[in-house]
Amino acid sequence: MKLTRYEAADAFVARARDWLEQNEAANNLILGIAVRLAEYPDRVKAPPYLATVEADGALAAAAVMTPPHRVVLYSAAGADPAPLVPLLDDLRAGGWHVPGVMAPAATSEAFAWLWAAATGGDYRPAMRERAYELRRVIPPAAVPGHLRPATETDLPLAADWVYRFMQDAGLPGTVEGAQELAEIRIADRDLFIWDNGGPASMAAKTRHSTHGIVVSLVFTPRELRGQGYASACVAALSQQLLDAGWEFCALFTDLANPISNDIYQRIGYRPVCDFNEYDFDA
Repeated sequence: MKLTRYEAADAFVARARDWLEQNEAANNLILGIAVRLAEYPDRVKAPPYLATVEADGALAAAAVMTPPHRVVLYSAAGADPAPLVPLLDDLRAGGWHVPGVMAPAATSEAFAWLWAAATGGDYRPAMRERAYELRRVIPPAAVPGHLRPATETDLPLAADWVYRFMQDAGLPGTVEGAQELAEIRIADRDLFIWDNGGPASMAAKTRHSTHGIVVSLVFTPRELRGQGYASACVAALSQQLLDAGWEFCALFTDLANPISNDIYQRIGYRPVCDFNEYDFDA
C-alpha cells in the first residue's frame, strides 16, 4: 500500500474526491472538511494532516485532521485494519497529537483498537452519531414565523447560541471560539434564523462536496423547544438549498437524542451511515 501525505488541501481533494464521492453522503464529513480547507486556507490556524492510502491505484483509506480535533477517517475496507496501519504509522512517525478518531462505526473502532495497541494507551467511546441525507423535503406542519439570514445585529445572540449548541453536543469550545464562528458564519451568509417576532431557532449551511451540502448548528433555546421551530427552520433551509441547485442535504445527529433523530426523519432526512467517536488517552 502506498501512503501519500499532502501539504495542500486542494491536492488531497483532487486525488480523493472521485473515490469519496462514490458514496458522497456517507463521506460528506472527510471530503467537506478538506474542501473547506482548500477554499479558505487563510482560516487554517494549525497545519492539517491530510493523507491517502492507495492499493492497486484505488483509494483504500484517507485521513484528515485539523488540530486540535479528532482525526477523521475513510476506509474502503470497513473494519479491516490493513489500510489503516499506514496512517497510524505515519501519524506516530510525524509526532502528531491525535486526541481521538471519528469515522464510520466499524472503521472508527478498528483504528481506536490499533492506536491503543500501538501506543499502550487506551480509548473510550465519545459520541455515536448518524449521518442523514435528504433529497426531498417533507413540509412540516405550519409553524409561525419565517426563515431569514442572520445579520450582524444577531451576532451577540448567535454567538451565545453557538456556544450553547457546543455544550449540548458535548463539543470542545470556548466563548471566544463560538463568537468567532458566529462572526464567520454571519459574514459568509451561512447562518439562518427562524424568526417568530424574534429569533426562535437557528441552523447553518456549512461543508459541501460536489453535489451535496451539510446543515449544522441546529439550535433552539430550551424555553422555546417543543413548538416545531427547529423542524421548520431545518426544513425551510434544506428546501432553500435544494432550490439553489444542491442535489442533497446532509446532517449529523447524536444517536443519544431520539427527538432530533425523529424530527429530521419526519421532514425527509434518511439514514445513511452510523459514525462513532473515540477519545484516546494521552
